[in-house]
Amino acid sequence: ISEEQSQPITFEKSTGNFIVAYDPLDGSSLVGANLSIGTIFGVWQQENGGLFGQNVDKNMVASCYIIYGPRVILVVAIKDSGVQEFELNDVGEFILTREKITIQATTKYFSPGNLRACNFNEKYGKIVQKMIKDGKTLRYSGGMVPDLHQILLKGGGLFAYPGTNDKPKGKLRMLFEVFPFAYVYKVAVGLAIDGKNDLLSLSPDHLHDTTPCFFGSDYEIKKVLEVYKNV
Repeated sequence: ISEEQSQPITFEKSTGNFIVAYDPLDGSSLVGANLSIGTIFGVWQQENGGLFGQNVDKNMVASCYIIYGPRVILVVAIKDSGVQEFELNDVGEFILTREKITIQATTKYFSPGNLRACNFNEKYGKIVQKMIKDGKTLRYSGGMVPDLHQILLKGGGLFAYPGTNDKPKGKLRMLFEVFPFAYVYKVAVGLAIDGKNDLLSLSPDHLHDTTPCFFGSDYEIKKVLEVYKNV
């Protein structure tokens, strides 16, 4: 299933037993500015009923993403293997460059999407102000893949994309963007929530369902939970 397709594609003669959801080119609006973009994949074990109306965490077995920047980087997350980073070399091979990548309890990095939402989303405004008061360093390119990758490799922080008045369920799609990265962060011992709930506990009803999302370290995610609980 693809972000660019309205319906799933089924391989009738396939001997495989998996569902793959992917965003073929995340951040395509950044191409004109020559900024980094990426590709995202999530992989689930196939069961009756597919992915809809059920907990997606149960059957998720892997996720990966690719960054097209000054280097081409592939990051793969598998529960028993951890999070691994590979770099494309000059002869077309992906060479292991980092393994067992993990997220620290807290770091100084902060990547807030859609800051305009602070004008009418009280919860999000409080989170942003808290990060500023904590002295966080702003890192935001407007591309989900490079921004979440940077936080992962820096050891943590917070990536945030809230709901808004016109899009209360956010902009980012569960199956193609949110769940794959939530799985990466889970395997890296980080956290990923919608403000209150673990992202991987959510159950999409439709192919292109969206959700607010917050990814990061234990300290930062706990601050988000405190705000959403108290406001």
